[in-house]
Amino acid sequence: MPLGIIDNRDAVAGALFLAAGLAGSALATAYPLGSAMRMGPGYFPLLLGIALAVLGAVLLLRSLRLGAGRETLRGSLSWRPAAFVGAGVIAFALLAQEQGLLLATLTLTLLSGLARRGARLAELLGLGAALSAFGVAVFSFGLGLPLPILPR
Repeated sequence: MPLGIIDNRDAVAGALFLAAGLAGSALATAYPLGSAMRMGPGYFPLLLGIALAVLGAVLLLRSLRLGAGRETLRGSLSWRPAAFVGAGVIAFALLAQEQGLLLATLTLTLLSGLARRGARLAELLGLGAALSAFGVAVFSFGLGLPLPILPR
């Protein structure tokens, strides 16, 4: 009996998780693993990679069903969210050291918020201000990370 894809979103997500988990596990073996009692730097990443690969395999297998026949992948990939969220992350990485955590977080929030059609600027500015303040409180004051808060 032919195997058919029932849920293409789960199939794609499962395949990506499986690939990322296997790649992460392979990369983790380059570091000393240690033992369960004395974990090395590669131990925890290896466990996370294995867990991600197992989750991916389960998702992938659940998306397939015997006897369903071959179905084509329907729908299309939504590029707008991927582009805006990706641009936000890149902007944050480029701005954080020179322009400070406040501006970098605000930029990340604004760009990522544009991924949703119909996003309102006032809402995004309010969310950006709240997330920026939260980020400064947690990462600068709480954890003491050496990241500038304001532009240099």
